[in-house]
Amino acid sequence: MASPASRKVRRRALAAPRARSAEDWWWDRLAPSGSGYHLLPSDSMLLVLSEPGPRRAARRTPRAARRTPRQPPPGRAAAKPKATLRPDPAPSPEEGPDAGWGDRIPLEILVQIFGLLVAADGPMPFLGRAARVCRRWQEAASQPALWHTVTLSSPLAGRPAKGGVKAEKKLLASLEWLMPNRFSQLQRLTLIHWKSQVHPVLKLVGESCPRLTFLKLSGCHGVTADALVMLAKACCQLHSLDLQHSMVESTAVVSFLEEAGSRMRKLWLTYSSQTTAILGALLGSCCPQLQVLEVSSGINRNSIPLQLPVEALQKGCPQLQVLRLLNLMWLPKPLGRGVAPGPGFPSLEELCLASSACNFVSNEVLGRLLHGSPNLRLLDLRGCARITPAGLQDLPCRELEQLHLGLYGTSDRLTLAKEGSPLLTQKWCHTLRELDLSGQGFSEKDLEQALAAFLSTPGGSHPALCSLNLRGTRVTPSTVSSVISSCPGLLYLNLESCRCLPRGLKRAYRGLEEVQWCLEQLLTSPLPS
Repeated sequence: MASPASRKVRRRALAAPRARSAEDWWWDRLAPSGSGYHLLPSDSMLLVLSEPGPRRAARRTPRAARRTPRQPPPGRAAAKPKATLRPDPAPSPEEGPDAGWGDRIPLEILVQIFGLLVAADGPMPFLGRAARVCRRWQEAASQPALWHTVTLSSPLAGRPAKGGVKAEKKLLASLEWLMPNRFSQLQRLTLIHWKSQVHPVLKLVGESCPRLTFLKLSGCHGVTADALVMLAKACCQLHSLDLQHSMVESTAVVSFLEEAGSRMRKLWLTYSSQTTAILGALLGSCCPQLQVLEVSSGINRNSIPLQLPVEALQKGCPQLQVLRLLNLMWLPKPLGRGVAPGPGFPSLEELCLASSACNFVSNEVLGRLLHGSPNLRLLDLRGCARITPAGLQDLPCRELEQLHLGLYGTSDRLTLAKEGSPLLTQKWCHTLRELDLSGQGFSEKDLEQALAAFLSTPGGSHPALCSLNLRGTRVTPSTVSSVISSCPGLLYLNLESCRCLPRGLKRAYRGLEEVQWCLEQLLTSPLPS
């Protein structure tokens, strides 16, 4: 039994006012009483609203007040409770239900916020999820201005043909409403793995999307000439077409280029036996404003040689800025006697002739391609084992930023040059950001002289090199440590299969910390015997 004195102390403690917590002090600090605004917390933000805020939740009822009154035993009258006089509660102002902070943001501001998210991550799945939050968000997510980039994939791709056809028809029925109500301002459309309903979809696009500028068909079948020509006539701003990995007849593509060729800027193709007719249309000046041309054989190398005259392409596409002939067996026609060289590509900035196997591109062919391209920034010659440093030194470009000369799986069967790498670095050491020499047969001394060009750059500034691939070369530890010390911005360094380096360091380093760790290990590790 507790003494009367202890019971009095306990009653005083219970009757004393509750001490203010740090949270209450912080809330009063941010929104003091009488300031005219209040704070409303949400999942990941804190909103300051100028309107009168909702009342705070009532204080929890004491446990003693929540207890149910004890029932008297049967046969005994219940005791009457003592009457206590309590003052009438003050009437509280009537408040309607709080609609939430989402409804208080103006629709225009909400659309701008959604636009920032769509620009970063695309419209889906964000807009679909945001439309389920409330009516205001649904109204904002339904604005056609937000639906400028859409990718439509067959829901049953890879399933049996019957199931895929039914799924495409069901999705087509939804698109009949979505196209005019959501996609009226669509600019970029991608269709993936559509097998049977491509023509109706393209018809809907032509009827409802006059602002379309980019169309990609990946893994699609049944694309007809009528559908492409109709789309070219309906979408007057369409200037980019990607048909890689889709089965499209060459006659359909040629008909499309004849209709929209004057405004075409970008074209992506998968090389096959039918590509010759499409390239013939390009050589005939069908697309004089073309800026990007990519012809690729995909993962599987195509054994059919590509016949592409260099000078005819320069005359047919004089505005070309990007030319990619990837993983192809290109057989350039030799320049006949007495034939003047072509006009070149004055605006060319990127040339990619990368191949997984040896190709037939030589110094002479490369000179014919780039003799009029002083603005070249990226040169990808991976797999081009016939190109030598002497041939690269004669190129007119002076501001090259990316040079890829790696040989993957082809160096074992070829006699590689052991000298000449300093010609490359001495010419472009002040602008090179990425350099790939993997698989090349340059000697230790030659590589040391080449990478020494990065030790002293014009004006005393640091080199711009941030990626260096020396996989399978004869680079030495002293050369690697020197180039790391002289290039503080180096973020990628590949030293795999470098026979002259100590064990444990022959790997790829990604990031500044790993590259600096490699430098420390090279400076402290003993030299290999």
